[in-house]
Amino acid sequence: MRERVTLTRKEQNRLMVLNGVEVGRIIAREAAEVLGLSLRHVRRILAAYRKEGAAALAHGNRGRRPHNALDDELKKRVLELAQSIYAGCNTQHFAELLAEREGIAVSRSAVRLILLRAGLRSPRKRRPPKHRSRRERYPREGMLLQIDASRDDWLERRGPYLSLIGAIDDATGKVPYALFRDEEDAQGYTLLLRHIVENEGIPEALYHDAHGIFERSRKEAATLEEQLAGRRNPTQFGRMMEELGIISITSLSPQARGRIERLWGTFQDRLKSELRIAGAKTTEEANRVLWDFLPDLTKGLLFRPESLGSLIVKSPIALSLTRHSVSSISVV
Repeated sequence: MRERVTLTRKEQNRLMVLNGVEVGRIIAREAAEVLGLSLRHVRRILAAYRKEGAAALAHGNRGRRPHNALDDELKKRVLELAQSIYAGCNTQHFAELLAEREGIAVSRSAVRLILLRAGLRSPRKRRPPKHRSRRERYPREGMLLQIDASRDDWLERRGPYLSLIGAIDDATGKVPYALFRDEEDAQGYTLLLRHIVENEGIPEALYHDAHGIFERSRKEAATLEEQLAGRRNPTQFGRMMEELGIISITSLSPQARGRIERLWGTFQDRLKSELRIAGAKTTEEANRVLWDFLPDLTKGLLFRPESLGSLIVKSPIALSLTRHSVSSISVV
């Protein structure tokens, strides 16, 4: 009984052309043009076809296991980890965790295929980008830091709701510091700024929302002193910015703070998984996980601006000012 041969559509087209050469309808040179092959290769295929028949046209690797195919035990291990320790991680994050913590070097696409075949999809839904022109980045690091807070169930009911206070450099996307607080408060922002000044230097400007921590409400009636001075008295945090020579810029919408708003999306996706894996239940535990997580996050987010260098200025006077400001704010 003759062996059954299955050919792809491309191989079937080759068979038809070769049959045309065999019956004299076309010559080998014309067949080469039709198939997009060299004349020598067509003659080689034709010789094999005359000797072995249609089986000679089937690809030689058909039915063989690819040399780069993943081992079944490895696939099983990846699937077990995805459903246990790393449940809830998105595909890219999961692939990175496999390499860093489990010693399993598997590409994101391979991990995605394993999970999809098991009926598991990435928990993070990718929304199509909205048509909105983005503001150009500042040309140098330190010219502008966006600061904000995100209140969320970061511990996923294992502990209290927390506010994550952080900053992102507009030029590079670097996250110089962040910390968890029980509430969004002036002391949290002061601790944030103190760490940045001590470890990075003084930024030229801070970009923030219209929270009462940064500026007094416009609905609040001005005092006689303020009317005579022609300006509103700054808040305690505002005074600290003035003493440090930092320009205060207020944004009027979340879209204007797009860079830090997108950062919160990344944190909610990745940091929540890290907190879940670590089993964090308190503010202190959450901060330890956060500070271990920040260096790895920064590596993946850094953008190299065309204009190199930094405008952040380090000053001993500034350090003493921030220390004084922190000590002057009472803990509520």
